Amino acid sequence: MSKVPITLALSHYDRHVPFLEGTQGVEGVDLTALEVGQSAEGRHGQDRHRRMLERGEFDAAEVSFSNYIMALDRGAPFTAIPVIPRRLFSQSLFYTRLDSPLSGPESLVGKRVGLNTYQTTLSVLAKGDLQHVHGVPWKEITWVVNLPEIIPFDPPKDVRIEWLPKDGPRIGQHLLDGTIDALVMPHPPKVLTTGEPKIKRLFADPRAAEEAYYRQTGYWPIMHFIVLRNDVADRYPWLPKAIFDAYLQAKERLAHYWADPNWSQLVWGPQYREAEQRLLGDPWKHGFAANRVNIERFMRYSHEQGLISAPMAPERLFHASVLDT
Repeated sequence: MSKVPITLALSHYDRHVPFLEGTQGVEGVDLTALEVGQSAEGRHGQDRHRRMLERGEFDAAEVSFSNYIMALDRGAPFTAIPVIPRRLFSQSLFYTRLDSPLSGPESLVGKRVGLNTYQTTLSVLAKGDLQHVHGVPWKEITWVVNLPEIIPFDPPKDVRIEWLPKDGPRIGQHLLDGTIDALVMPHPPKVLTTGEPKIKRLFADPRAAEEAYYRQTGYWPIMHFIVLRNDVADRYPWLPKAIFDAYLQAKERLAHYWADPNWSQLVWGPQYREAEQRLLGDPWKHGFAANRVNIERFMRYSHEQGLISAPMAPERLFHASVLDT
């Protein structure tokens, strides 16, 4: 039987190297793995989430958790598999100016805080964590948004949101100028990181805060899933499980890469990895059961922030063939 041609759009992470270099395939599939960035340019372009959710440009793609459930809530024709190629804690991604008197999450009350978009997964996580982990009411902060939203939505009336005009200064310059007090982003704008240091992390010890978060919740928060178009999953109902299995195989392959003490540029990379495993176990768990609590909490955050009509049953997110993973 001939193999099925499938395109899979991914960011260039170490866990995707086996797919992008062609050493990891998917059974029954003639796989074209495309390096498509989101905020940064990849070999095959960028803006991956929008290209998948608005245009269905790929058969499958790595997509924002937040954008995906918003699209699903509005009836978009997609399904997902419970492999998680991107995870982030929020605490180390709050930044403020180097000369700012702000320190700690409680200092943000009444302040102006920048976001890439209100609905970006990290933005939703950060707002929810402020409220539910750190006891900081996120609705008492003004959120200043840098970019257009991917999924249209009506903001809650009791939330303070300002969108920057397209033709004005961008969010990094606003932080430098003092018109905002802090920002939450996975990649601070280059204007803040070029040359002499201009920013610092808001949390005095973000590593300790994130370790405490992991001990409390038992997970590292999800940022992205692998999402398929429904027409593709309907035509090849075996495909979601085949991609899931391929991710487990790629994870084993990556472990062999890391076993070489000089595989990465990090001098003590293997020792760091061993120490991290002793502390966290396996933070890169795939599968539905292992991630259910993580998913449920994020959907509560999304609903509280006015992005989805109601928290969904986690089963609704995924293809039926992978619910027993």
